[in-house]
Amino acid sequence: MSDVVSPRPQDDTELAVEGALRPQSLTEFVGQHKVRGQLQLLLDAARIQQRSSDHILLSGPPGLGKTTLAMIVAYESERPLRMSSGPAIQHAGDLAALLSSLTPGEVLFIDEIHRMARSAEEMLYLAMEDFRIDIMVGKGAGATSIPLELAPFTLVGATTRSGLLPSPLRDRFGFTAHLEYYEPSELESVIERSALVLGIDLDDTQRSEIARRSRGTPRIANRLLRRVRDWTLVHGAGREVSLAGVQAALNLYDVDAIGLDRLDRAVLDALVRRFRGGPVGLSTLAVTVGEEADTVESVVEPYLVRIGFMGRTPRGRVATPEAYVHLGLPVPADMT
Repeated sequence: MSDVVSPRPQDDTELAVEGALRPQSLTEFVGQHKVRGQLQLLLDAARIQQRSSDHILLSGPPGLGKTTLAMIVAYESERPLRMSSGPAIQHAGDLAALLSSLTPGEVLFIDEIHRMARSAEEMLYLAMEDFRIDIMVGKGAGATSIPLELAPFTLVGATTRSGLLPSPLRDRFGFTAHLEYYEPSELESVIERSALVLGIDLDDTQRSEIARRSRGTPRIANRLLRRVRDWTLVHGAGREVSLAGVQAALNLYDVDAIGLDRLDRAVLDALVRRFRGGPVGLSTLAVTVGEEADTVESVVEPYLVRIGFMGRTPRGRVATPEAYVHLGLPVPADMT
């Protein structure tokens, strides 16, 4: 009878590395220069006046640093940070319990804030403006409203879909920032810093190769860097990484030269080969590749549209000449 070996808990060193990959201050944060300058002014003014900062809304695609910026706001304000998420707040009572437990000056971070329940959103209006909530006691004609005073706090909300936020909630944020995709040179700086933390040596060519495949997103850049580190460790190269090793590691995980992964290529291939470049409806395209329509729309489409491989029309999705070229296919005569 063989012994059952339980999986080891994650090593404390690995957890420390995970935390070290996140910048601790605005000066360490790479990219988003305009947003960094605006945040610095906001935090400096609050520090001079010895008050909590205005509420902050961070919007933009996933992986650009919204959570990291929320942590930096708390760190630079020298205030504690409380973290939650929209999907976890599905009742007004959930939000009331969270808000009533905050200490004076605490920073509350709510990720995916657009996914909060509507009743919780309405309670948040008064909390953000007057640091007060009304608790309903009883039901029917005998119900009464009891006001509950809250400690002053700073709300940092993050959303990937700011258009889904109701205007009354969006208007209560004192500062709204939209994070943009990173330039390759900025990603190379992110990779350089992360490589030092992970203990691997990369030259300019290797950093450029990873940055080119990272879709303008630091989270993806760090993930690909970890896979390069793993490949290097397994193949016995230690800290020394070659360009061939970087390419081999990324190719192993189906990340091509411009950052397209397996699902991206499947969608592009179906659009070009199966539907002759379109137009084709989103649901039909999703069924063809065996994915949910929401996944194709939110994960695949934005990047393909941004790099000019796909277009959206009233009749459906269409491929561009660049998509044919990338797949090594002749461009149809009516597109030239």
